Amino acid sequence: MESSNGTLMPHFILKGFRGGLSQCYFMFGILLLVYFTTLVGNLLITIIICTDYRLHLPMYFFLTSLSILETLGISAIIPVLLSVLIGRKTISIHACHTQCFIYFFISSSVFLLLSVMSIDRYLAICSPLRYPAIMRHTFCVQLLSICVAIPFVFVLYMVILISKLPLCCYIIDHFFCDSTAILKLVCVGVDINFFTLSAVISSIFTLVIPLIITVISYMFIVYTIVKIPSEKGRQKTFSTCVSHLTMVSIVFGSAIFIQIRPSKGYSILTDKIINLVSTAMAPLLNPFIYTLRNQQVKDSIRLVANSKCGLLWLTFKNGFLVATLP
Repeated sequence: MESSNGTLMPHFILKGFRGGLSQCYFMFGILLLVYFTTLVGNLLITIIICTDYRLHLPMYFFLTSLSILETLGISAIIPVLLSVLIGRKTISIHACHTQCFIYFFISSSVFLLLSVMSIDRYLAICSPLRYPAIMRHTFCVQLLSICVAIPFVFVLYMVILISKLPLCCYIIDHFFCDSTAILKLVCVGVDINFFTLSAVISSIFTLVIPLIITVISYMFIVYTIVKIPSEKGRQKTFSTCVSHLTMVSIVFGSAIFIQIRPSKGYSILTDKIINLVSTAMAPLLNPFIYTLRNQQVKDSIRLVANSKCGLLWLTFKNGFLVATLP
């Protein structure tokens, strides 16, 4: 690939965030901690669900898939950003396009998967008798395949087209290879309306429609819960949805905010910060949201810890903390 003056450009340059050396090192430390915590937390959830047969249910199958996808997504962004923060701001052209593909592929897959998880909760609560027959393992795998295959094909096609566009600059004013930032580097006179239209269509199918499905599912869920006569029963039933509803609010909320942001009076720095928060927050909070509010997962963690590590089982008995062997 060549620049406008004929000089070979084997890489892009990511501007990242402005600031002094101390600010960059501080951000480096925070993001490194966030990344490490995300990897450990999501890996722990995956191991717990895979090793405990009691969690071999559709809801936890989708949760494992969500953890894996979000781990892959943050792994495509944070390591590159850490490198940028310590001064290594170059990224090869192929690596840049690969990062762009992984980011948008994972993001689209997560949107679709969250809507599938809302359908799973709808069937479990509104049609409990038919739930086992419908949500068989084969069907769950097919739903997951759809969530992954459709974004894979579409995003790959779009990234290939973007990679063939003539660029007149190779300095990306972002901390990762965002497609919007790359399109700003296209030479004047090249028509990019097709990519703008494709982005709108993609948002409709991967963001708007999954959100509508999720909202409708929860409308039926709330209607069903309200009809439960016992207050304790209503609380117990709704508690199975709280974790998923929290994750939906975080993921869809941040994505919608990015999509509807005003075009004027909106700084590049603000765009970078919002993208960073939305990229790191959901994968980081995912393990905590699904473990802190899920007694079954917490019990499984204790069981695995005791059986694998030989830890003492600590329980309260008659007001005292008693240690017993597992």
